[in-house]
Amino acid sequence: VDIPTGFGTDTNIKPKYTITFHDKKIGMNKENSGEIIVKDIGIPKKADDYVGPGELITYYPKPKKESHKGENGKLLIVGGGPYYGAPALSSFAAQRTGVDLIYVATPKKVTRAITSYSPLLIKPVRLAKDIAKLSPTLIVKELNDENHLVSSDLEIIKPLNSKLDAIVIGPGLGSKEDTQIAVKKIIDFFVKNKKPMVVDADAIKVIGNKPDLIKNSQMVITPHTGEFKELTGIKLSNDINERMKIVEIWAKKLGVTILLKGPIDIISNGKETKLNNIHNESMTVGGTGDVLAGIIGALLSKGVDPFNAARAGIFINGEAGNFGYKKRSYGLIATDIIDEIPNVLKEYL
Repeated sequence: VDIPTGFGTDTNIKPKYTITFHDKKIGMNKENSGEIIVKDIGIPKKADDYVGPGELITYYPKPKKESHKGENGKLLIVGGGPYYGAPALSSFAAQRTGVDLIYVATPKKVTRAITSYSPLLIKPVRLAKDIAKLSPTLIVKELNDENHLVSSDLEIIKPLNSKLDAIVIGPGLGSKEDTQIAVKKIIDFFVKNKKPMVVDADAIKVIGNKPDLIKNSQMVITPHTGEFKELTGIKLSNDINERMKIVEIWAKKLGVTILLKGPIDIISNGKETKLNNIHNESMTVGGTGDVLAGIIGALLSKGVDPFNAARAGIFINGEAGNFGYKKRSYGLIATDIIDEIPNVLKEYL
């Protein structure tokens, strides 16, 4: 029953029949399991279709007691330019998700903002004060230009390759032409070096213009509906089944994981698809997408497969938002979600 004894080893039993529960297990076929009979044991369809605590419990890699600094994830975040707060929010969310080391590559003015975060540089004041507490623990890499990511920045970023486990690119970058060229070069470099990556926000448009850049890579792309159109040229309807089909098609076509953000989030790698409705209406506030990108980047840096990182990450983000909503109601802001990430980990791990 369920799986043949010794399944997955060289000494497993070769049965004539296997009665398996709920669904076939990965790797089961007629040759190793005989005739497979699937029996329903009452697991509701929603538990199969939707993300839940099981994603976090199953896929979060707990640090070993004997581990050393750097062994639990080293992440690079490339962002900032017109928007100062975005790369900072991604960075702090990744920290709270348990990454050991975070590098932030950002233009000069954003470097100064992140390392000081005076209330003069970001509003509301409480947000500035909250993130100022966290900024000294980041390794901030100042790029060439005062205001924007530029093509020559790749030469500053390249040497970090050997120090990194994963990358987040996009938060707060803006869409200047030279920035888009720089994004293309950076993505191309890290894809060739087989580094897992989250592509978010302004970086998504670059992939839409050159999809071959990322085919069959260890990538999570996190568009909302408008960015999905920039990625694929397709304007999505509101029908969830149609949206699922299109996301699945494009995830398979590109060979990546796509996390489409919406009233019901859709996560697909083209082979498997999950839905998520763990969030609340206050999470439309600016910065929550940057927080999500940082969480997923953290999980990638810990060695979690992109599809599993996306579905565990969306659960952490949404549940932290729900924890924050209970305290802040409609006054929830992005740093409230960051503050609640450790409480989500504490609750379920």
